Amino acid sequence: MIPTLADAGYDGAGIGVHTPVKQPSDGRDLDIDTRTRNALLRGLRCLAERGFALLTGRWRALHHFTTSPEKIGDIVKAALVLTHFEHGRHQ
Repeated sequence: MIPTLADAGYDGAGIGVHTPVKQPSDGRDLDIDTRTRNALLRGLRCLAERGFALLTGRWRALHHFTTSPEKIGDIVKAALVLTHFEHGRHQ
């Protein structure tokens, strides 16, 4: 199973779905370790969502895919390589 980062709306979604810990309803602050974990999750999700936004914004075809999950990974990888070339980030 691949670990999945999700927002707080997916709390309780199941094994492997990592969500931030919500603020206690009694108003207490979260401990420093939990706040740090939440910050790390937000930071990682931010990067992934920004990357997805760049790809779907540039490659409109990615909005309308009805292909198998095995094939979409290769298509997205190709779009990512082309996007890197477009932005001059190739080696």
